Amino acid sequence: MANSKSNEQIALKPQDLVVLLRLSLEAESMPTYAALGLELGLAASKVHASLVRAQQAQLVFKDADGKPRIVREALRQFVVFGARYAFPAVRGEVTRGLPTLYAASPIKEKILAPSELPPVWPDKNGTVRGMALYPLYPNVPYAAQGNPALYELLVLFDALRAGSARERTLAQDLLNERLSA
Repeated sequence: MANSKSNEQIALKPQDLVVLLRLSLEAESMPTYAALGLELGLAASKVHASLVRAQQAQLVFKDADGKPRIVREALRQFVVFGARYAFPAVRGEVTRGLPTLYAASPIKEKILAPSELPPVWPDKNGTVRGMALYPLYPNVPYAAQGNPALYELLVLFDALRAGSARERTLAQDLLNERLSA
């Protein structure tokens, strides 16, 4: 007879990775849940829930003041070696959007772009026509436009999950630099 208890496993959500990448940019102080939510286009309660899941996944710990802190090495390993499998790339049709992958910094300065339509995150305010590469969650273009450093981390993650072998290697090297302590 099967155990009547349900499986209490947690699973990270795509927006959790965006929250963690954003927090990896902080040197010391963490913004409030409300400020972070506003910046990322998420409700404060969703930011809080993301950090609870991240703590359960051992990507975050609570400091002496009870504030969440990134476990940088764990985040680096997860992003570089595991996250592309947890959050695989989903491609779509031609659309307007915000450039990503080889069409955006920091990849575009290092790799000659092919002569095809560039990959873009679909966005109604986008100015580039390209092939849809769906972001981790729908408000990523909004969050990326407000924070260039976060935009670059998200582009590098897209290179890991959807790029060519050369783009993945470049993204791994750059993410290793950026996410190391």
